[in-house]
Amino acid sequence: MSDTLRCAIVGTGAIAHAHAKAIAAYPHAELVAVSDLSPESARAFAEEFGGPAVYDDLGALLATERPDVVHVCTPPVAHRDQSVAASAAGAHVIVEKPPAPSLEELDDMRAAAARAGRELVVVFQQRTGTAAAHVKRLLDDGAFGRPLIAQCQTLWYRNAAYFEVPWRGKWETEGGGPTLGHAIHQIDLLSFLLGEWESVQARLWRLDRETQTEDASTATVAFANGAIASVVTSAVSPRETSSIRIDTQRATITVDHLYGHGHDNWRITPAPGFEDLAAEWALPDVEEPSGHAQLIRDVYDALRAGTPLPPVGDEPARSFELVAAIYASAAEEGAPITPARLASHPTHRRGFASPVTDRR
Repeated sequence: MSDTLRCAIVGTGAIAHAHAKAIAAYPHAELVAVSDLSPESARAFAEEFGGPAVYDDLGALLATERPDVVHVCTPPVAHRDQSVAASAAGAHVIVEKPPAPSLEELDDMRAAAARAGRELVVVFQQRTGTAAAHVKRLLDDGAFGRPLIAQCQTLWYRNAAYFEVPWRGKWETEGGGPTLGHAIHQIDLLSFLLGEWESVQARLWRLDRETQTEDASTATVAFANGAIASVVTSAVSPRETSSIRIDTQRATITVDHLYGHGHDNWRITPAPGFEDLAAEWALPDVEEPSGHAQLIRDVYDALRAGTPLPPVGDEPARSFELVAAIYASAAEEGAPITPARLASHPTHRRGFASPVTDRR
């Protein structure tokens, strides 16, 4: 691999702009090619971002440009084939969330990267930022004592017109509802902070929207460290928030934001008797918010150095499996789903279609 990473983007829709800006901000990376089903979109995107080569076909792009990194910014239904092809061509893959419509397809993507000796990174940018790294280190070091109980809320608002888009709200085209498409970011941040999960019990609800999938879900997650979390997802909440609260033996940690967080969004409140530790727990003086650029920078640094992926870019399946377990539990009327049960689940490794309780 050369000193400068040769990068390509597949899919030039809205989220691809965040990737292109992150590539441009990294001093040892160059956007050399883009591809999209719409030639007009690809050409306009290329003109905006320095004039990389434009290809109608991913295979031709891979064969001609031989990129070091391929950023997959297409809808999830295309992720497996595009990621597998990029890995086979010798490229590392950075793919937008959700990584695939099913666990089986993500398995294929991970296996292809492993065969090629390349990395597969899923973009969960909520893990990034100096505050999240600081809190994770304190939790891992036991500074707060044991985590006890947690809340994870993704309370967003999507009106009726949002679900009128033909591919939205359908199992076969979107893969899932807001639990998969929206809440996965906060669920990923929760699992980033608390680690491996042990069991999930969940239900899916249709409260107000005309949709085949859920417009809300509720779940209880038990983590291996003993913590119990309540996870609530909604697409019908007018005052929007993305929130996590973790109560430990010595403190309460909260982050309240919407689509990204900085130090002002975090708060650490000592328990009575532990106030003298507050100074030790204070957030770093130097602040970096969460974002795509930070994740891609740290991943690029590791790729260039040949070192393991940083925590912001590893564990591509952890939160996806947690989301899958929510759907699998709902399919079994709230029965507990464990990692072992999910690993051999008869239906929910292939897709997430599940019964939804209609409360309209």
